[in-house]
Amino acid sequence: MLEVQNLTKRYNKTLAVDDVSFTVDTGRIGILLGPNGAGKSTVIKSIAGLLRYEGGVGINGIPARRLEAKKIFGYVPELPALFPNLTVEEHLEYIRRAYGITASQEETIRLLERFDMDDKREKLGSELSKGMMQKVSICCALLIRPKVLLLDEPMVGLDPKAIKELKEVILELKEDGATVLISTHMLEMVQEFWDDVFVMDQGHILAVYRREEVSDQNLDDLFFSVTEKGEKHE
Repeated sequence: MLEVQNLTKRYNKTLAVDDVSFTVDTGRIGILLGPNGAGKSTVIKSIAGLLRYEGGVGINGIPARRLEAKKIFGYVPELPALFPNLTVEEHLEYIRRAYGITASQEETIRLLERFDMDDKREKLGSELSKGMMQKVSICCALLIRPKVLLLDEPMVGLDPKAIKELKEVILELKEDGATVLISTHMLEMVQEFWDDVFVMDQGHILAVYRREEVSDQNLDDLFFSVTEKGEKHE
């Protein structure tokens, strides 16, 4: 479970996120949906512990700042940042040691093979394209077997096969009882597998939709009915 309570973030005098609260329950896929500049990345970076903020974040009932929460939490940033002088394989080894996980070499190779990166194992971070760097970031997040996974615009820069694999992985995580939150402005990428949608604009949550409550409505229609009117809905 991911709980965000009264999250507020200011950059000097600019209020980027204003008292945002939402919950993604265990075994559900939440979508933080909004246009560019809505405040989505600020929320994501705050949850991930990259920004100071007011409010609270809980990971499976544990405050997100505590080490116990970080050990079960995976994060894929919008802009992948790899160590330039580590190989792809060394990045995964670094994660394995940092988290103290027991993933085998075979498990690591299978993960790389799934994202067509097994033949890039000896490539340095500085030698990879943005799409390849994104795949490495995804593999690193999956290697820890997260109970809560956060993805910020994860499909930007990925090739069609990698997008297909990532969607399958997300559904597998859901099946295993993990909680997933995806931040995106690309409605077509999440149409088929969302459970909860949090429509965000100008630093606020404008509407919350649960699939079982709006099953007969198109996500595009729901999104634009809110963002074009600028009205708040519950």
